[in-house]
Amino acid sequence: MAAAKKNSATEARIYDTFIVGAGISGLCAAIKMKKEGYHDFKIIEKASRVGGTWRENTYPGCGCDVPSSLYSFSFAPSSKWSHLFARQPEILSYLEEVSEDFGIQELIDFNTELENAQWDESRQLWVLDTQSGGKKSQTLARTVVFATGPITEAQIPALPGLDTFQGEMFHSAKWNHDYDLTGKRVAVIGTGASAIQFVPQIQPKVKELHVFQRTAPWVLPKPDMNLGDTSKQVIDKLPIIQKSWRKAVAQSLNVINFGLRNPAALKPVSAAAKQLLRLQIRDKQLRKDVTPDFTLGCKRILFANNYYPALQADNANLIPHGLVEVDGNTVIAANGERHEVDVIIWGTGFDVSHPPIGQKVIDANGNRLSDLWKDSSPEAYLGATMQDVPNAFLVLGPNVLVYDSFIGLAEAQLDYIIDGLKKVKAGGISKFSIRTDVLKKHNDKVQKHLKTTVFNSGGCKSYYLDQNGRNFAAWPWSLKELKKRLSNFKLDDYEVVYQRAEKKKAA
Repeated sequence: MAAAKKNSATEARIYDTFIVGAGISGLCAAIKMKKEGYHDFKIIEKASRVGGTWRENTYPGCGCDVPSSLYSFSFAPSSKWSHLFARQPEILSYLEEVSEDFGIQELIDFNTELENAQWDESRQLWVLDTQSGGKKSQTLARTVVFATGPITEAQIPALPGLDTFQGEMFHSAKWNHDYDLTGKRVAVIGTGASAIQFVPQIQPKVKELHVFQRTAPWVLPKPDMNLGDTSKQVIDKLPIIQKSWRKAVAQSLNVINFGLRNPAALKPVSAAAKQLLRLQIRDKQLRKDVTPDFTLGCKRILFANNYYPALQADNANLIPHGLVEVDGNTVIAANGERHEVDVIIWGTGFDVSHPPIGQKVIDANGNRLSDLWKDSSPEAYLGATMQDVPNAFLVLGPNVLVYDSFIGLAEAQLDYIIDGLKKVKAGGISKFSIRTDVLKKHNDKVQKHLKTTVFNSGGCKSYYLDQNGRNFAAWPWSLKELKKRLSNFKLDDYEVVYQRAEKKKAA
């Protein structure tokens, strides 16, 4: 009986492509592959529904800071947006509708999580171990698309005394909707993109609101408006409006990107923003505390109309220092200020400097990517392919972020990825891996040009810079240049092994 037992790997189904994740990137990958006539692929999603970050983040006030006309797939425009800037429930609904309309929903294995992905050089295949409901299985694939996104791992700092806190505590990305904040004393830790959205929502309910601000962000007015039923009907009947709107937003973001690459151009905007603060905030001390001390754009630019009014409410207290310690139910700031609270809400963002997928992937040399990234910064070619990780693509990987719609960036990268898959298949290629010299030349040039951008020279410490002080996230040129580079998968950039060469060698 033992001799007859087969290795589970030999029984595993071999797919052309394995897609990990059914958020924005994973859905886009599947839709584009189907459009190109590719059907031999498998998609897994760890949750029970699509949506990625828009499924996970459900905090009060959650929404997008890119206009909805651009924060949607170019091939699936929608006339259903209630506002110029879409809210989280609408974006999630949109992604679910898109997955249904393009026939992707039924192709996804939900509640299935990737445990391990390892390259098998002998077979030149990826071996993918997954688990679903406690049941483990194994799949083989010729290529893999890791569409897991850069903002998935909620970050909570390890602070002295945190284990002594007896109240309620949760991260904004894991909001506890069952807990009633009415009449509670609440500490909000962080003043980033999530906090400026949920702080105004909870402020009217709570008894006391203590907002810990380590660094004052740039918060500009949000040009939002309710579209109303009439506007939505007009947009639905006249698609040209949607196209023109999308184009106008894209052009506006191009202007912002130019400023980020040329910080001097943002000085007039910074001056105007500081003058606006004089109108928005009456109290001189509070105004001083919320005035940023770095160049506009060095950290992510935030947009809100209700954040500053919330901070000026009678029950609100801005603490212009970080939280450094917890003593029982007392939270202690870096300046020694102490407050007893019932709730701690972490608005501390995500660990984006080390893509979480690295914990699951083992390269061709047997190294787990997360181990390699402990001491060195993640690198990729055009944010898509990594050294010694053959036949695999990462969507929205290192040094590809532009101040634009994540959906637009994902689409551009996936055009590159699918062009690559087509050329690999047509050429009879069994293995492709980015050349070391090409990767080094690309990243050296990227880092050189990032030095003069606001991200590196703006005088702040942002999530764009990792523990080595290296900018692992931003793209230093225009979105137009990025799309140009991503428009053609050049086989010359890769070391390739052809199937016929293998067969000839075997013969």
